[in-house]
Amino acid sequence: MGSARTALFNWAYARRTGGSFVLRIEDTDRERSTAESEAALLDGLGWLGIEWDEGPFRQSERAARHREVVEQLIASGRAYRCVCTAEELEERKQKTIAAGEKWTYDGRCRDAEHGANRTHTVRLRLPENERLAWDDLVFGDSGQDTSEIGDRIIQRSDGHALYHIAVVVDDLDMQITHVIRGADHHPNTPFQIALYDALDATPPRFAHVPLIVGANGKKLSKRRDPVSVEEYRSKGYLPQAMLNWLVRIGWSHGDQEVFSADEITSLFDLEAVGRASAQADGAKLDWINQHYIKELPSGDLLAELIPFLSAEVGFDVPPSPGLARLVDLVRERGKTLEELAQSARFFFATPADYDAKAAKKHMKPEALPVLQDLHGELAGIPTWDEAGIESAFESVRARRGELPMGKLAQPVRVALTGRAASPGIFETLAVLDRQDALDRIAAAIQHFAKS
Repeated sequence: MGSARTALFNWAYARRTGGSFVLRIEDTDRERSTAESEAALLDGLGWLGIEWDEGPFRQSERAARHREVVEQLIASGRAYRCVCTAEELEERKQKTIAAGEKWTYDGRCRDAEHGANRTHTVRLRLPENERLAWDDLVFGDSGQDTSEIGDRIIQRSDGHALYHIAVVVDDLDMQITHVIRGADHHPNTPFQIALYDALDATPPRFAHVPLIVGANGKKLSKRRDPVSVEEYRSKGYLPQAMLNWLVRIGWSHGDQEVFSADEITSLFDLEAVGRASAQADGAKLDWINQHYIKELPSGDLLAELIPFLSAEVGFDVPPSPGLARLVDLVRERGKTLEELAQSARFFFATPADYDAKAAKKHMKPEALPVLQDLHGELAGIPTWDEAGIESAFESVRARRGELPMGKLAQPVRVALTGRAASPGIFETLAVLDRQDALDRIAAAIQHFAKS
C-alpha cells in the first residue's frame, strides 16, 4: 500500500508538471525482491490506473554499470577498498559503544590503499566536518554532518553494489529530476548526496512523504491491518475509490474528499503534503467506495460485481437483464462489492435456510394464510412487473381489513431471500422470474407450516 501511494504521488506530480514517470524496480535486495512481488506490484499499479512512461527498469539488470562507477570512484580516490571483516568491525563497534561514544567507521583502511587481490568491500570517502544538506520539498531544510555518517560501504565483498550507489547511478543515468519517496528514506539522503558530490553531479530534488499508519496512529501491522492493494481489491473495493483514498493519505486540497483521476493529476502538489504520519482511515475508504458504487454506470458495476457474485454462489454467473436490474437495486446496500454480492445472492437460488431471528419475528402461524392468499393473487396478475405486483398486494391487504404493509411485505421478504432485509419488495419480486418467486413463497409456506 505504501509503494502504491508513493507511485501515485510520483505519477500525479509528473502528470501535473508535464514530466515523465519512470518506474524502477529497486531489487538490490534479492531475498526480498521476487518475481512474484514484482508481478503483484505491476498488476496493482495497472489495476489502479497508474501508467508509467518509462520502464520498468530493474536495478539488478544494471549491476555492471554500478560496478563500473564504483571503480571510477576508487580510481579518483573518492572511494577505497576496505578489508575489515564483519567480525572485526563488530568488535570495534562494541568497544566504541561501551566507551559511551557513537560508532561510525573508524577509517582503518582509509589510507591503506589495499589492492583488489584481497577480499574487500568498497567505502565512500566522505569529506570531514561538512554538512550534507538539501531543501526537501516536504520537510524543508534537511541535512546531516559527515562526522555522524562515516565512510559507509557502497559495494559488498561479493562485488554487488549496495542500494545507495545503485540508486544514485540510476538517477543520474535516467536523468531523474525529482524523487518522491517515503519518509523512511529521509535518513538515507545525506549519504546519497555525498555520492552525487563524489560523482561531481547535481542531486535531484527530494520529497519525502509521511509514512502511513493505522487509524489508531500505530504503524500498520500485517497481522492486524490490510497492508496491500491486493487485499483491498479482493474485498471488493473499486480501483477509483482506492486511488482516491490513497491520494488523500497525507495530501489534501481544501475540504475536497472525492477526486477523479483527472482531478488528481491536475491538482496534486507537494506543498499540500503534510509532514506528520498519515492515517489510513478504513471508514473513509468505505464511504468513498460506496460513493463510487452509487455513481458507477450499471454495466460497469455489473462487470465489477460478477466475479464476486460467482464466488458467492459457487458457479460462474452470466450477465442478464434481470441481474443488471438487481445490481441497480442493491447498489446502495453495501460498502464493497463483496457486500453487494451477499445482498444479491438471493437472486440465484431459493433460500436453503432462513434467518432465525427474521423467521421468529415475521413467519408466525397467522402469516401463512396471508402468504397463501398473495400467492394466488400474484399467479393471476396479467403482467409481471412492479405495477402488477403492487396491485396484488393491495388486493390482499384490502380483503384483510387494510392489513399493514409490513405484515405482508416482511413475510414475503423472508420467503424470497431468507432474511428480513432486501430492496423494495415490489422491485425484489419483479427482478425474479414469476414462477421462481411463486415457488419460493410456496416453499416458505410449506416449511413454516411444519415448524
